[in-house]
Amino acid sequence: MDYPELHFMSNREDIGRAFRIALGDLYSNIAPYQDGLLDRAESVVLAGLDYDAPWTRDAAINTWNGAGLLVPDVTRTTLLAVLQRDAGEVLIGGQYWDAIIWAIGAMAQYLYSGDKVFLSLALDAVRHSLARLEQNEFEPALGLFRGPACYGDGIAAYPEPYNQTQGDSCILAWPACNPERRTQTGYGLPMHALSTNCLYYAAYVLAQQMAAELHESPDPIWNRKAQALKNAINRHFWVPELGRYRYLVDPFGNCDYTEAMGQSLAILFGIAEVAQIESIFSNQYVAPAGVPCVWPSFPRYTSVDGQTFGRHSGTVWPHIQALWADAAALYGKVDVFAHELNQLTKYANRDVQFAELYHPITGLSYGGLQELGSEPRHLWASCSRQTWSATGYLRMVLRGLLGVRIELTGVQFEPLLPQGVNYLCLQHLPYRRMNLTITVEGTGSHIQSCHVNGQSLSRAYIPATREGEQHVHLVVG
Repeated sequence: MDYPELHFMSNREDIGRAFRIALGDLYSNIAPYQDGLLDRAESVVLAGLDYDAPWTRDAAINTWNGAGLLVPDVTRTTLLAVLQRDAGEVLIGGQYWDAIIWAIGAMAQYLYSGDKVFLSLALDAVRHSLARLEQNEFEPALGLFRGPACYGDGIAAYPEPYNQTQGDSCILAWPACNPERRTQTGYGLPMHALSTNCLYYAAYVLAQQMAAELHESPDPIWNRKAQALKNAINRHFWVPELGRYRYLVDPFGNCDYTEAMGQSLAILFGIAEVAQIESIFSNQYVAPAGVPCVWPSFPRYTSVDGQTFGRHSGTVWPHIQALWADAAALYGKVDVFAHELNQLTKYANRDVQFAELYHPITGLSYGGLQELGSEPRHLWASCSRQTWSATGYLRMVLRGLLGVRIELTGVQFEPLLPQGVNYLCLQHLPYRRMNLTITVEGTGSHIQSCHVNGQSLSRAYIPATREGEQHVHLVVG
């Protein structure tokens, strides 16, 4: 298999080394696999060293993070491997509640590759999946979709009574263990999570974009449903007194904890307005090791010394750090971005790998506490060489530091160099029929000069129609 011959240089040797470690973790998790729409075993991106298969959410996030730029053929087969056919329809597989995140990975795959054959298949999968999920999991009274948080498959992600699963650690066990509390339609989980509803909003928007790009007649109802869902998210999740979104809306009194992935997606997808975005950055708790997945941790996992946390609450997951850092970079929050970048850089250099999750105080690899059988506080492992942790770091470098932002018509450059980082150069980055060499010098985010192939440009942008070597040189201040 051919990998891009990337060369990354920085005045910060630790960032350059962590970038290489991230590439190593990504490439080492590429392996043959057959499932879904794959007729034979093909190279896919596995979820990590401790996994023997891709997961739907991991496939989407890894592609979006930048793996789709580096190894587009592999991310394409990975996305196909988690699709399924049912009654003649192509559907997104995986855990039902956040499977729609596949739409984001699929659109990123198209932006990176320009593959319209894949885009046509993707639109079918998104269209059919949205229709079924609307039928099974949409709650008309609230205008929201039911289901757990994206990535939150363990019950450590949730308050009581969602831990009442008779020792099963998976949230999917809850409806069968609580038949009197389950919903009468759909899978039965009565919660509505911020991150998951943000994903549905994005799926409606992207379905509209996919159809337009294929010169099909977009379904006008997608725009109406997107706007209605955006309004419902802001109506039910936004808490003015807290200055941010709550985590869960449910029949048991809601949960006003802060979910970092949900806050990040609300910013990145434009669900939050400008005033809300400023308020979120002011009110989101960030731990010494990075932004926690959910804060605070639920009381059943905490200890007197304050050093124990739930597996999915209180801990730091790098793929969520990366989304938070991306949101910060997009809105010029340099210190917020730099904190996540510097902490993850430090841990990668220390461990020579990217772990699945970390302790929020010590920054050590830490799997967190979660029920398992008869053990209510079982200490879980933090998996090794977790792919979305590694690609999360690539996202921080590609989209954050270098400012590589792929659009429908080309690539825009919006670099952000925090204090202490004043030189970066990435050579041989593949993008469609181009090979990009990107050099950024200075400190800050204001572009003072831009040259492409030696020619001075007023806008740091390259159209997607170009071919061959493209040398981008940016000076920021």
